[in-house]
Amino acid sequence: MSLTLTDIYLGLGGQRIHPALAAFPVSEFVIDSRQATPGSCFIALPGEHVDGHDYIHDAIARGATAVIAHRVSPDLQAQIIRPEKDPAPALVRPPILFLTEDSLAALQRLAAYWRARHHPTVIGITGSVGKTSTKELTAAVLRQQFPTLWTPGNYNNEIGLPLSLLRLTAEHRYVVLEMGFYTPGEIAQLCEIAHPHIGVITNIGPIHLERAGSMEAIFQGKSELIRALPANGRAILNWDDPWVKKMAPLSPAPIFKYGLTPEADLWADAIESYGLAGIRFRFHHRIGDRIDDYHVQLPLLGRHSVHTALRAASVGLIAGMAWEDIIRGLKDVNALLRIDIAPGHRQSTIIDDTYNASPPSTIAALNLLAEMEGRKIAILGDMLELGEEEEKGHRLVGARAAETADILITVGPRAHWIAEQARGQGLASDRIYEAENANAAIDIARTLIQPGDFILIKGSRAMHMDAIVAQLTAPST
Repeated sequence: MSLTLTDIYLGLGGQRIHPALAAFPVSEFVIDSRQATPGSCFIALPGEHVDGHDYIHDAIARGATAVIAHRVSPDLQAQIIRPEKDPAPALVRPPILFLTEDSLAALQRLAAYWRARHHPTVIGITGSVGKTSTKELTAAVLRQQFPTLWTPGNYNNEIGLPLSLLRLTAEHRYVVLEMGFYTPGEIAQLCEIAHPHIGVITNIGPIHLERAGSMEAIFQGKSELIRALPANGRAILNWDDPWVKKMAPLSPAPIFKYGLTPEADLWADAIESYGLAGIRFRFHHRIGDRIDDYHVQLPLLGRHSVHTALRAASVGLIAGMAWEDIIRGLKDVNALLRIDIAPGHRQSTIIDDTYNASPPSTIAALNLLAEMEGRKIAILGDMLELGEEEEKGHRLVGARAAETADILITVGPRAHWIAEQARGQGLASDRIYEAENANAAIDIARTLIQPGDFILIKGSRAMHMDAIVAQLTAPST
């Protein structure tokens, strides 16, 4: 079933099907006019710095068949249809401009309409850390047996999730969606669009605490996914996380527990990490009074990845998959992301974990660094949006850095707490360097790096930690 101009018309409030609209399929939906191609639909969204309405002409010039917008310039040469007011036209001449009251609301309404026309099992994934890696690994497991759609990159918000659902086709049996949280009600809104059957919670931590206001607010926001599940669905909860365990009574659906405790339905033990060579551990799956055991070795980095594997395997088990297929999916190297390993300056090894940073994810990265055989350098930047947990979070990282790193380079004013705590925990002052910005950190690192060093680079994106990676992995180094 291909989406056509008829579906856009009906999804935006139109009242009747017309063959003239049905004759035009829509190849894809884009919000960047530079990505418009013949047959695509451009959605003009207003942003903080750029307004998509200013690029409607560009999208049409690139061949867009349709545009969804809530305002239009008088000189636009396009057929304008107001779905909620105008009847479907007898004659259609693309490009068609669907004029609505609010283009973002129109995108969400259209995605909900398209989702309702299909019948896949939808998995929603949320949590403070590990959403994207869980989404990728879960999709890798499911696609061993089922046609599966999953959100690209971190399309986890009120724009990205609807765009993902508009890629849905009749062949998809499963849809794996990442759901981000910034403000109360956001995940509930995403659930109204996606109607998930299975909800996966990774963990609850002080990520975006500055916006949310409190840990209780974060808990309530994340739990919106669990509250939205149907009675015949399933809630997959991290039984090692006290905040996540508190969600169990909130679920209309049965609970499936995972973790490192035998209290869970699926748990792991005998964990061994081989650094960059992956991890080995043992699964235990409780089925009534029986417990099945499976030994696995996976190309995942760091002990924290065991929880990612547990989440993906939990979904596979609920989908009725055999362990052979689940394990094959867990070994899919194409699903691995976030941490990149690259040759670095002076025959060193760069561990690039610069996507973003929070105290839990940074401590997990430091744990991985600790498993390396060689001198260890941690280059750690400010972690943003931690609210009242800001100093505490940085100091927790500093304490772990003192235990794992031979040399610590901090970047930014907040990272001073990391340096101060590491010094207080016993890391010698002559092994701690504080840099104002990324450029200063690059200069410091270049003088310190020796052959065989392992260098972890991590911090919030606003700290431009990726620039440090670029310079320390450049061919000229």
